[in-house]
Amino acid sequence: MAKDSIVIKSPREIEFMRQAGKITAGARSIARQAIADGVSTKEIDKAVNEFIRKSGAIPTFLGYGGFPGSACISVNEVVIHGIPGKRTIRNGDIVSVDVGATYKGYVGDCAGTYACGEISEEAKRLIEVTRQSFFEGLKFAKVGYRVNDIGAAIQEYVEGHGYSVVRDFVGHGVGRDMHEAPEVPNYKVRLSSGNPRLVPGMTIAVEPMVNIGGWEVKVLEDGWTTVTADGSLSAHYENTIAITDGEPEILTMAEDI
Repeated sequence: MAKDSIVIKSPREIEFMRQAGKITAGARSIARQAIADGVSTKEIDKAVNEFIRKSGAIPTFLGYGGFPGSACISVNEVVIHGIPGKRTIRNGDIVSVDVGATYKGYVGDCAGTYACGEISEEAKRLIEVTRQSFFEGLKFAKVGYRVNDIGAAIQEYVEGHGYSVVRDFVGHGVGRDMHEAPEVPNYKVRLSSGNPRLVPGMTIAVEPMVNIGGWEVKVLEDGWTTVTADGSLSAHYENTIAITDGEPEILTMAEDI
């Protein structure tokens, strides 16, 4: 199967992905609970790694493309791909955690942004809008709609609240590989092709990345850490979902808040 071909999953495969998703969502919850003043991002990563392995799965991110952690832990202006390390989290920070777990060959992928202690009202609103934008897009994750309808709904909601949607990174298909076709932008794209209709058995990761300031980002010298170009706060929310004959099924919702 070519990498640019959409892989439709059988009910048996969906069940494996459901189990992978439950473990992945549990790892996200473990990370959320570990966020506290004085804790390093490396300590959170260790907790994620241990949980995934004890659950009988493998940390998907570890070694993926050379990434050195089991989770991407991104603080404040870091949008995505924050490398776990010595950075200490402090009260007032917002922390985005992106995790993946592979179970019996199938991948679950999810993310969320959480507060450390008391955060500003603006930061709270950013987190809430980002999370809700996912659910606005989810309304269009149904048979008959197109991938672009999901992104258009996310963009409209985010921009309606005065924020911007990151353009340089998008959601994606997920299954045996963490990144499969199709790409799932979080904004409306004017395309004559590459905008497939949603059909039962498609499994995709929808992941709005939202900035308080402009949508532009830059990648730091380590080749991974991606920050807002203007230094503004950013939030991230993601779930793996399955397209069904009816409502979409969120495969990574268990253990979430």
